[in-house]
Amino acid sequence: MKTHLSDIEIAQSTKLKPITEIARKLSIDDEEIECFGFTKAKISLDIFDRLADKPDGKLILVTSINPTPAGEGKSTVTVGLSQALWQDGKRSIVALREPSLGPTMGLKGGAAGGGYSQVLPMEDINLHFTGDMHAITSANNALAAFIDNHIHHGNELNIDIRRVVWKRALDLNDRALRETVIGLGGKANGFPREDGFDITVASEIMAVLCLATDLQDLKRRLASMIVAYTADQKPVTVKMLGVEGALTLLLKDALKPNLVQTVEGTPALVHGGPFANIAHGSNSLIATKMAMKLADYVVTEAGFGADLGAEKFLHIKTRAGRFTPGAVVIVATVRALKMHGGVALQDLKTSDPGAVKRGIANLAKHIETIRAFGLPYVVSVNRFVQDSEAELETVLDWCREEGHPAAACNVWEEGGKGGIELARKVVSVLHEKENRFSYLYELSDSIEEKLSKVSRVVYGAKGVKFTDKAKKQLAELEGNGLGHLPVCVAKTQYSLSDDPEKSGRPEGFFITVRELKPSAGAGFIVALTGSILTMPGLPKRPAALSMDVDENGRAKGLF
Repeated sequence: MKTHLSDIEIAQSTKLKPITEIARKLSIDDEEIECFGFTKAKISLDIFDRLADKPDGKLILVTSINPTPAGEGKSTVTVGLSQALWQDGKRSIVALREPSLGPTMGLKGGAAGGGYSQVLPMEDINLHFTGDMHAITSANNALAAFIDNHIHHGNELNIDIRRVVWKRALDLNDRALRETVIGLGGKANGFPREDGFDITVASEIMAVLCLATDLQDLKRRLASMIVAYTADQKPVTVKMLGVEGALTLLLKDALKPNLVQTVEGTPALVHGGPFANIAHGSNSLIATKMAMKLADYVVTEAGFGADLGAEKFLHIKTRAGRFTPGAVVIVATVRALKMHGGVALQDLKTSDPGAVKRGIANLAKHIETIRAFGLPYVVSVNRFVQDSEAELETVLDWCREEGHPAAACNVWEEGGKGGIELARKVVSVLHEKENRFSYLYELSDSIEEKLSKVSRVVYGAKGVKFTDKAKKQLAELEGNGLGHLPVCVAKTQYSLSDDPEKSGRPEGFFITVRELKPSAGAGFIVALTGSILTMPGLPKRPAALSMDVDENGRAKGLF
């Protein structure tokens, strides 16, 4: 074993290169970056003009099976694969989302990869970074203030205060803020009404920033956001309030991608962070397209399993960006497969190839989904120290028998070296396998048809059901001319179904849509299913309890 150090100890023991040196690896000019200290920088959007005629690099999308508490290491594999490509002589960039303080302080700890396959400086990335999250939170809450101020000063737009749908936001898990009452204290404080908070990464402004193609597109999308409805049930947009310019001003620097580096000193873009179980779950479109201009291979990830992140990446992000991924990597671990096969978390240390074999049904479904999109793929078995050879071979033998390209990788412990086999297989399928990418639904399909196709093909459901509330909203959305938008299903990440307790590959179930919300600026319809929340709560023992800072100001306990 290479090390017993924790992720943060590995990160803090790594000597970082000046960010200007990382920029030079990509032939980025000095005037095209704005440095944040010595290890972080924002890249000017003007670089697109200089690189307009340069061919795009190949895009590799990393997804996974449904996550479990046992861990899959999708971000770690994403970083490690990019490092492996560099080690194998390929010019590569990894493009990741920015972590949210909610999960960082709540359940997960750090979220920048792991071991010797991390993006650095991980303490900064996991906490305040370059201020993007704060800018999005400020823009979100400024808009909320503009709405209430408009109502207070005469309500010229005739907003129904019972139908203000724009919530305030905070980038922390705080269940007490899910439902609130504001405007108490008399006439000077506005009109009392029910309100609430979303976590910042669930704000539509986060999705808008991550799907905008440039500054003017950002302003156009912000202007299109629906914030309330009038007394006669007509939508009220940001443009009607006249504040899209102010919001764009708050976000103009946050729109620029952030350049950092991996443990091995290879380039990384970390930008934007919409949740995949609530929003579309991938880093910014601008960062992805910029990376494709700067490198021959771009490795990016979509949040959670292929039923959430990959489906939304392929139906929403590729449509907005007008590009096609070259190949998909589907990450699985022996530990997670055992849990999908019925093994309890506390029993995972015991070798159980039979449970692995049972759990492979979950992996098989995600492979089917990627094949339904017509994309080449490779299965990556992310190795953990406790995995037995018999368990690993169970997965790899099944892949060989079924004709699925596969490779074991050990990038947490070995960095890029541990992903060389995976990198070579990915490059092979990129260049040798036919790419027949197509969407599972057309934008001309009705909202109901889109949700039905995703539910049946991606989740394996018998179909989709709508609550009475959702049925009314369905008619309203179609009536307001929004039926042409793609759908974004807010669903539990732990199951293919909308019930987190149904692991493996459940059958015979229906997806129940309880509510439909337009994200007209982002350009999709959100379908809320199950008990999914847009403001999570903290666990009984938050990860924050293990965090501290030493006398020299160095972070401790951040994963």
